[in-house]
This record gives sequence, C-alpha cells and structure tokens, in this order.
Amino acid sequence: MTECTRAFDQAAAVLPPRLRRPALALPEEWRARAEELRLRTGRPMTVLVDGGERPVAGTEAVDGEDLRTVLEIASQASAHTVLERVRHGFVTVRGGHRIGLCGTAVTEGGEVTNLRWLSSMDIRVARQVTGAAAAVLSAIRGDGRVAGTLILAPPGAGKTTLLRDLIRALSSGEGGAPVRVGVADERGELAAMRQGVPELDLGPCTDVMDGCTKAAGLGMLLRGMNPQVLAVDEITDPADAEAALQAAGCGVSLLATAHGGTVKDLYLRNVYRPVLEGGVFEKLVTITRDRSGKRTVKVEDLS
Repeated sequence: MTECTRAFDQAAAVLPPRLRRPALALPEEWRARAEELRLRTGRPMTVLVDGGERPVAGTEAVDGEDLRTVLEIASQASAHTVLERVRHGFVTVRGGHRIGLCGTAVTEGGEVTNLRWLSSMDIRVARQVTGAAAAVLSAIRGDGRVAGTLILAPPGAGKTTLLRDLIRALSSGEGGAPVRVGVADERGELAAMRQGVPELDLGPCTDVMDGCTKAAGLGMLLRGMNPQVLAVDEITDPADAEAALQAAGCGVSLLATAHGGTVKDLYLRNVYRPVLEGGVFEKLVTITRDRSGKRTVKVEDLS
C-alpha cells in the first residue's frame, strides 16, 4: 500500500461502516489519486478523481444519519468540542483531512453559531507529497533569503500540498541553509498536530501554532519563536492581513495561499489589496490543471 492510498484509507475511516466498506473497496489506483469523498443526502456517495466526480459502487443514497455519524466519529463523540469549527463550515480530523459541511445554519446576532440538519459533506484527503516544492524552490531562494511567496490557484488544485512541502523543504535545508519556519495552522491541515506532535512532516526547523486564528498565531510566532519565514494556508480576514504586514515589517518572509485565478482577482478583494500593495509578496506561484487532471506550476515576480 502506498502513502497516497494510506491517506485515503485514513480519511475514509470517518465514514459509517455501510459507506466505509465500499470506499475501501475502490481500486487501489483510484484510492491513490482520490482527492475527495462527497456525501449528499438522497444521493449515492461519490469520489473525486482527477477533478471529476464518480459514483462509488455499492452505495445507496446517503441519509441524515450517515452525516451525523461522520460528525460524531470526527469529533470523537463530543460534538461540542468542535463547535467553533463546525460553525465555520468545516472540521479537521486526524491526519489533516478536512470535512466541509453544509446544512441549515443557526444564526445569532447575524453570525452563524451552528449547523442544523446537515445536508452534505466533502471529505478532502490530505496527502504528503514529498518533492512537490522542487519546481519552485530555486525560484524563491536567493541572496541568502526566502522571497515572500503567494500560491494562487482555484480550490482543489493542490495549494495546501505545495505549501506543506515548501515548508518542509526550507526547514530541511533543501536548496540552501535550513530556515526557521513558523506555521500558523488555524485549520490543522498543514501539520495535522496530534497531542503536540505533527502527523505530517514540516521539517526539523519548523514551529507550529495551531488551534487559534491565523492573526493570533502569526503574532505569537513572531514574538516568541524568532522565525525567518512565516507560513499560513490562506489569508481570509483583515486581521490576518494586518499580521502579515507586521511580519513583513519585521523582516520576516511570508508564505501563503489564496483562492483565485489571477492577481487581478485578488486586487478586487479588500483583504488582499493591502498585502499586495504593501509588498508582502515578491513571488507569485500559480497552479493550473487541465481536463486530464495534470497540474502546471508557474513562478513569476510580483514586483
């Protein structure tokens, strides 16, 4: 069994038995390449392979009890412990696998406080792809420092996978001296921390702060761990942008990801405009994928 297949099997472990069995019975080639498992009430479970959804043979229509069981397994039978993340529409489980949630929102004061009547789930398989950063490493290292780098791509293109391996490579000294990297892992997807130990390899010179907002994590790492590079999976809040600007002002390089197709898209978003205009990022890495699922990675200057 390959590491890619093992990652799929770990993600599928949150499924109720009647769905888990057919998922694990998928051909090994599919399990090695599968990106997501999709559950929608009233519909059979599907698997996302090479960008296309395919029905999982041997599964009947998913019902609400299946979705509640997944959440119960994911939260280790204590849903209140993950309420904060549930209200944001996702839960991260052991191994860094992320479960996206949809349903009827419960609101209070205009903010979502919980999800009631779950209607669908997206179980995203987190994989360690060692060597994924090789295509960009030399382009962002130079003159004894790491350039601030933004990884831009549509959802599901592999941004997090590339960022994770870039952190590992820099921390391990690939392409130059080892670099101290501080990771603000708000959603637990980059390191998959479990009782203080990362389940995914981020290198020997990496410090991880998880379980708090990116802005808080970046600030704590900056003040307490003397990083040379800071990394976050995605800037989504004005407070994140302010923390990124503060880090850049202290001479620390930032690695981050963003959903989008072009830099022009980001300039139209109020959260990203300050960090782009503030020169936080010097390099832009874009990931595109063709109809066959093949990915192309490109690096260009932002200055």
